[in-house]
Amino acid sequence: MLSKEIQLEVNKGAMLPLMEEFYTIQGEGFHTGTAAYFIRIGGCDVGCHWCDVKESWNAELHPPTNVDLIVKNASVYADTVVVTGGEPLTWDMSLLTGKLKDKNLKVHIETSGAYPLSGSWDWICLSPKKNKLPTQTVYDNADELKVIIHNKHDFIFAEEQAELVNDSAILFLQPEWSKKEEMTPLIVEYVMNNPKWRVSLQTHKYLNIP
Repeated sequence: MLSKEIQLEVNKGAMLPLMEEFYTIQGEGFHTGTAAYFIRIGGCDVGCHWCDVKESWNAELHPPTNVDLIVKNASVYADTVVVTGGEPLTWDMSLLTGKLKDKNLKVHIETSGAYPLSGSWDWICLSPKKNKLPTQTVYDNADELKVIIHNKHDFIFAEEQAELVNDSAILFLQPEWSKKEEMTPLIVEYVMNNPKWRVSLQTHKYLNIP
């Protein structure tokens, strides 16, 4: 149970439940292959059954950490920071992103879009989930739409989501890791027949890096 003082700091985004932070190569989507410092924020109620970081869901398991310390750590490594989760938009991202930008860092987010957009972002990767659809603010501002393909019905869902994002969003289909042998050939065929889409792979898993 957090003290009232710490809870107030969390509520305004001055402290965030930090699960982990690490420097690695972006493995997915438009910026695949580029170096980035990842900040993984705990807390998510979207509940994807195939989530590969379920340990991020319970924010209470991850210590509220001052955003100044998070920014200090991030600024040592790379010029690009990726905020992920969990679902980072559960929390107010305004202070974190403002302080990262004060360090002249490029700031990206990976989000389900389930909560309204907060913070200032250079790149927004929207990865929508059926059980808690994105808010309009994220549809309107997404730079990238990345739909995870777990079964054949997900292609229908992908097209529905493509209709809702802004016209400039770049469209990606990505096989869910446990189904990659089955889904990857279907995605390749689909993209060849529907070239507005691109293929995204979890290349960091092939490279055996975080």
